[in-house]
Amino acid sequence: MTNEKIINDIETKYLQLGENPETYLKGLLHAKPINYWDYVEADTLLSLQKPRTNFKDEEIFIMYHQVTELFLKMMVHEIKQLVYEPFNETIWLEKLDRLNRYTNMLIGSFDVMKYGMNYDDYNTFRSSLTPASGFQSVTFRLIEIYCTRLVNLINEEGKQRISDTPTTEEYFEHIYWKDAGLNRKTGKKSLTLLQFEEKCLDRLVAMANKTKGSTLEDKVLKMQNCSEALKTKLKEFDHLYNVAWPLVHLETAQHYLDLKGENKAATGGSEWKKYLHPKFQQRKFFPTLWSEDEITNWGNNK
Repeated sequence: MTNEKIINDIETKYLQLGENPETYLKGLLHAKPINYWDYVEADTLLSLQKPRTNFKDEEIFIMYHQVTELFLKMMVHEIKQLVYEPFNETIWLEKLDRLNRYTNMLIGSFDVMKYGMNYDDYNTFRSSLTPASGFQSVTFRLIEIYCTRLVNLINEEGKQRISDTPTTEEYFEHIYWKDAGLNRKTGKKSLTLLQFEEKCLDRLVAMANKTKGSTLEDKVLKMQNCSEALKTKLKEFDHLYNVAWPLVHLETAQHYLDLKGENKAATGGSEWKKYLHPKFQQRKFFPTLWSEDEITNWGNNK
């Protein structure tokens, strides 16, 4: 492309926007060249670690979870394109490869948590984090909402309580993750859950209403001829995200909270041994792709 063609295209672009191209060209002439640290905002990013104690490994703990949130945001970025754009199998296969790659990286990254912190230091500084919990990751919850219908986020106990024609709000009353912070007998909620609901529940309900009928699962259900290649990648993502990753999380929690038979409480107050296990969560994004036997044995192995 010649310089003349580039300038003509720039002029056309801004004229179509009702703007004066000369103003933008003059701005480009005087603009400073971009550099790496400004483009990725490295100084800001590296200043976001603010430990609450003097234990050195707390900074590792913070950075690990910040990196996890960025990976989850990358996944949301990919999933939203599949939700809101017309179906194209080639694109779906490519995006699912990316999602599976990201999830595998998250699974492997738990070694950073498991072997990257001093056992005694972690079990001391973690008390300063109460009632904060990874349970409060809204990005994680958004992925669930984009991927599957709300009925698939209700475990067997919840399905016994919910009505035949539940509203979005009723689904969220019985959603599986609420059991981590709610005593169903007394109705008492943990501070972890109260904080999360106050900040995020309205947003999650609104997003669930917006994506109703257009989740990834909805699109799969509407496919008349879903290829075997696509089914395989969908099942791989479902298993990695909803079985393999939670099981590695559970193993890491056991390493720090129950290594010496102490069975320490989670910072969010949940029964973590029960809550973290995929057999309790029973979360499946694409249940119609799995056999009855596979569903029965959900969570039995990685």
